[in-house]
Amino acid sequence: MSEPHYIIGIDLGTTHCVLAYTEATPEESDSPGRIRVLEIPQVVNPGEVTKQPMLPSFLFVPGPHDVAPGSMALPWESDGKSVCGEFARKRGSEIPNRLVSSAKSWLSYAGVDRTQPLLPVDAPEDVEKISPVEASARYLEHMKEAWNSEIAQDDDGLRFENQDIYLTVPASFDAVARELTVKAAHSAGISSLTLLEEPQAAFYAWIETNRDGWRKAVRVGESILVCDVGGGTTDLSLIEVTEENGDLGLRRIAVGDHILLGGDNMDLSLAYAVQAKLGARGVKLDGWQFRCLWHSCRVAKERLLANPELAAEPVVILGRGTSLIGATIRAELSRDEVGKVLLDGFFPAVERSDYPQGKTRAGMREIGLPYEADPAITKHLARFLGRQTQEDFADSGAAIKYPGAVLFNGGVMKPQVVRKRLLSVLENWNGGQGPRELGSEDLDLAVARGAAYYGLARRGQGIRIRGGVGRAYYIGVESAMPAVPGIPTPMKALCVVPFGMEEGTRAQIRHKEFGLVVGEPAVFSLLGSTVRKKDQIGETVEDWAGEIEEVTTMETSLTAAPGEEGGKIIPVWLQSIVTEVGALELWCVSRDEEHRWKLEFNLRERARD
Repeated sequence: MSEPHYIIGIDLGTTHCVLAYTEATPEESDSPGRIRVLEIPQVVNPGEVTKQPMLPSFLFVPGPHDVAPGSMALPWESDGKSVCGEFARKRGSEIPNRLVSSAKSWLSYAGVDRTQPLLPVDAPEDVEKISPVEASARYLEHMKEAWNSEIAQDDDGLRFENQDIYLTVPASFDAVARELTVKAAHSAGISSLTLLEEPQAAFYAWIETNRDGWRKAVRVGESILVCDVGGGTTDLSLIEVTEENGDLGLRRIAVGDHILLGGDNMDLSLAYAVQAKLGARGVKLDGWQFRCLWHSCRVAKERLLANPELAAEPVVILGRGTSLIGATIRAELSRDEVGKVLLDGFFPAVERSDYPQGKTRAGMREIGLPYEADPAITKHLARFLGRQTQEDFADSGAAIKYPGAVLFNGGVMKPQVVRKRLLSVLENWNGGQGPRELGSEDLDLAVARGAAYYGLARRGQGIRIRGGVGRAYYIGVESAMPAVPGIPTPMKALCVVPFGMEEGTRAQIRHKEFGLVVGEPAVFSLLGSTVRKKDQIGETVEDWAGEIEEVTTMETSLTAAPGEEGGKIIPVWLQSIVTEVGALELWCVSRDEEHRWKLEFNLRERARD
C-alpha cells in the first residue's frame, strides 16, 4: 500500500464527534502544515442534508411512523434503519426512548457487558438495541463514509481507511476501555489506527495554534493543568515543562481517575430546575416526559452558551395523557439559571482539602451509568492535585505543588464565567498565587485538531509530549501460603507495566518465575493505579491501601502442552507489551521458551459493586 496522503485526527466525543486532517507531507501542500476540519454531511431535517463541523454523537432508531420513507438518505446511503447526527439529536429529544446517547460513557462502564445490545436502555420492544461498541462504530463509520464521499470520491489512494488515523480517548480510560474503542474502530472498517489521550490532544492543538510562540508562554519546571470537562467525563492531566540540552520539552506526569461527570449531569440538573418550576404551576411530568425535558434543557443550554445576547431559551415537551392530546408543555430556561446551576452545583468555591463525598447507595437500582455521587468538579480537582506529592511533580530539585498554568478544554469550559471560577479556586488554594490561563481558539474542535498535529509530530514535524501509559498495571499473584479456614489467600500485585511505559515498547520479568495454571479454567486479575508512579517492572506490592484497584478480570483456560495433563502448574516468566495503539498485551513464557501464552482481556467482564 502506498504512503498515506493525509493525517486524520478524530475526536470521538460523548456529545459530538469531530474530524480534522492535514497533509502527511506538508511540503507538497499548497498550505503547508494547515490543519482543517471536515464539514460532515448529515441529516438535519427529514429530506435535508447539511454539512457541519461537528457530528452530534446521537443515534436515533425511528419507529414505522416517526420518519417518512427515504427522508433519512445520505449521499452514500439511500436510507438506513437508523440515523446519527443533528437530526438524531433533535428527533430523539422528542422520543427519548428511541435515542442512543452517551455511548462513550457506557463504553467505559465495567458494570455491564459493553459488547451486548443495551442501548437505548428504556427502548420499546420493537426497537433493535445495540451495544456501546456498535454505537461508537456507527459514528466512526459515518465519518469514514463522509470522508470518502467528500475527499476521496473515486481515488482509492485517498480513501479514509488508507490514511494515517489518530483516534482520541480520555486519559482516564483503562486498558479495557481502550481495547473496546479499538474494537469499535475495527467494526467500522478501520483496521489501522493509533490512540491518543484527549488532554494531550488539546495541548497539541494549543501548540499548533501558537506555533513557535508556545515556548514563551511556559516556564521550565512548572506543571500545566489540562482541565477537560466534556459531555460525559471530567479528564484531568498534568504536563511538566522540561529542559534538555537547552531545548524545552514536555512530559505528561499525572492522569486523574475516570470521573463520570460532565455536561450530561449539568443538563439533568437543569431539567430538575425546570421541573420544579412546572410543578409550581401544577404540571406533573412522567418518566418519558422528563427524559424529553432532559434533552430539551441540553439544547437550550447550548444555545444560551453559544449566544451571549440571549437572556432565555424556550423548553418544549410533548404532552401526554387525555388532557394533553396534541398539546405541548412549555417552559423557559434563563441564562441566570444556567449560570447558577453550573457555578453553585458543579464549580463551588471549596477549600483545597474538600474532597468528593460518597454516599450509601440503594441496594436495588435501575441499570444505568454510575455517575459520580458528588457533582462538585472542584472537589474532584482538589483530590487530584492533593494526591500528587512533591517528588511526583519533578525528577529532582524544584517541585511544584500546584500548576502554574491551566489549559481548558471541553464544551463545559466554554463560558468565561466557569473558567474564571476555576482559576479563582486554584488561586485560593495556592495562597493567592493564581495560575495563568493558556487560551484556546475553539474548545469544541481542539481535540481533533490536536490529534492531527500529533500525527505530524510523530513524523518529526512538531514537538511531542513524552508520557507513555497514564497508569501502572499489575497482575494479581496468589501468595504461596497454607490455606486457613475462612480467610482468603492473600493476593499480591505484581507490576507488569510501570507508569509512563512508552507505546511500542516491551518489558520482561526474567529474574523471578511464577506458576501458571494450564489446562483448566483460571481467573487472572488485572489491576491499575494512577498514583503509584514509582513502581518498577517486576516489583511486588503487598499492601496498596486503596492506591491500586481492579480494572477487570481475564477468564480463560490456557491450553496445556501436548501430552501434559490439565491443571498442571508451569514455571513461566512474564513479558508485557504496550502496542503502538496503546493496548496492553501480557505473555507468559515457559522456562524453555518453547511455549507462550497470551492473556486475553475478558471483554464480557462480570458486573462489579
